[in-house]
Amino acid sequence: MTPKDVLKMIKEKGAVMVDLKFIDLLGQWQHFAVPISEFSDEEAFESGLGFDGSSIRGWKSIEASDMLVIPDPSTAVLEPFTKEPTLTMICSVEDPITRSDYTRDPRNVARKAEAYLKSTGIGDVAYFGPEPEFFIFNGIRYDTNAHSSYYYIESSEGAWNTGAEGLNLGYKPRYKEGYFPVAPNDSLHDVRTEMVRVMESVGIRVEKQHHEVATAGQAEIDMRFQSLLKMADWLCWMKYICRNVAIRHGMTVTFMPKPLFGDNGSGMHTHQSVWKGDTPLFAGSGYAGFSELGLHYIGGILHHAPALAAFTNPCTNSYRRLVPGFEAPINLAYSSRNRSAAVRIPVYSPSPKAKRIEVRFPDPTCNPYLAFSAMLMAGLDGIQRRLDPGQPLDKDIYALSPSELAEVPSMPASLEQALENLQRDHEFLLKGDVFTEDLIETWISYKMSREVSPMRLRPHPYEFGLYFDA
Repeated sequence: MTPKDVLKMIKEKGAVMVDLKFIDLLGQWQHFAVPISEFSDEEAFESGLGFDGSSIRGWKSIEASDMLVIPDPSTAVLEPFTKEPTLTMICSVEDPITRSDYTRDPRNVARKAEAYLKSTGIGDVAYFGPEPEFFIFNGIRYDTNAHSSYYYIESSEGAWNTGAEGLNLGYKPRYKEGYFPVAPNDSLHDVRTEMVRVMESVGIRVEKQHHEVATAGQAEIDMRFQSLLKMADWLCWMKYICRNVAIRHGMTVTFMPKPLFGDNGSGMHTHQSVWKGDTPLFAGSGYAGFSELGLHYIGGILHHAPALAAFTNPCTNSYRRLVPGFEAPINLAYSSRNRSAAVRIPVYSPSPKAKRIEVRFPDPTCNPYLAFSAMLMAGLDGIQRRLDPGQPLDKDIYALSPSELAEVPSMPASLEQALENLQRDHEFLLKGDVFTEDLIETWISYKMSREVSPMRLRPHPYEFGLYFDA
C-alpha cells in the first residue's frame, strides 16, 4: 500500500474518518481520528499530524510535548469496530522540530532493530511467532483503598461455580483440565472464532485457536510467523480485537499473566528465527538439527534473559507465573522437548525451514515492539560474541538433585530483580542505537515508581490470614 493506494481505498470504502493508532511506552495503543478532509492528498504521509504527547505514559514532559504521528500506509485497513466507515493506520512518531524518529516510540525501536540486523550482515529478516494466551471472563470486580482490597472474577466456565445456585448445567473445565475439551465444556469456541474472523478481516493470518489449560475460559490464538515489526503490529491488533469482540458478547478479556490462584497462568511462547535470503540460518547438523549460529543465538538469549525479563515480563504479576514448579519456564537452559526450559527447539518437522527457537518465558503484557527487539538484540549479541548456551537440559527437571538444580540458573523472581538486571546489563541493547540510555532509564524509573514501589506499600490480603493474630 502506498499513500495513493490509501487515498483510493478511502474513496472506495466510503470512509468518513481516518483513525491513527500509535503505541505508548508500556504497550497500550492510543489513537485519535480526523475527518477525511485532512487526507485529501498525500501531504499527511509526509508532514504527519501533530498531537500533544505530554499525557502519553513514559513520553515527553509538558514543556516539550509537541509530537507528530507519521501514518504507515502499508498498515491501512478498514476499522472493524466503528459505526461509521473508518480507515485506520498504525503510525510511528517523530519530533516535530528535528523530524527525527522519536526514540521513546517503541515502533521506532522495532524499525531500528530490523535495520540493525541487516547492517550486521548476519541476516536479512527475523521472524517472530508469538502464542499469546488470555482469559475470557464474564465479569471482573476489583478495588483497593486504605482499608480494603479485593478482586472477584466472574466466569460461567469457572470450576469454582459447579455449586452455583440457579440454572447450573455443569460442564465446567476442572482446574488444569481445560486443554482442548470439546463443547459443551468448551463454551467459548464461537467467541474465539469471531475473534479470528475479525483478525483475518484486517489481514492477520491465523494458524489456530483453542481453549487453554486453565479453567474459567483460558484461550489461545496463534498467528502465523511474520517479520518483527509486522508481528508486533499484528499482536497489537490481536489484543485490541479480542477485547472488543468479548465486549460485544458481554464478556471481558485479560492478558494478565496470573489472574487465578492455583491454575495455569497466561504466557506468550515466542518462536523466532533469522534468515538470510532464502536460507534459514538456524538449520544445521548439530543438536536437534541446529546450526552453530543458532546455538549462539540461544546463548545470547540465555545470557541476557535476566535483563530481557524487564521487557518480556514487565509487570509485578508476571512473577506470579514465573515460580518453580507448574512447568514454569524459569530454568535458563535449552532443550528440544523439556518445557520447563526457558528455550525450546521444536522438533515437529525435520524441514530446515521449520528450524526455530521457542522462548517460553515471555508473557502477553509485554510491549511487543520492545520485547521482540530486545530478544533479537540478545540473540545477535550471542552470535557476535559466540556465546555458548551450554549443554541441553533434556532431563526431567523435577528429578534433578538439589546440587544438579543449583547449577541451572533461573529467571528473576520479581520485577524489581529484572529491572536491576536491566540496569546492569543493557549494553547489548544500545548497539546500532536500537535502544537508547534515555529509553532504558525511563523504563526502569517508570516501572519502579509506578508499579514496584506502590505494590510494596500495600498489604496483601493473604497477609491477614498469615499475620493478623501473630
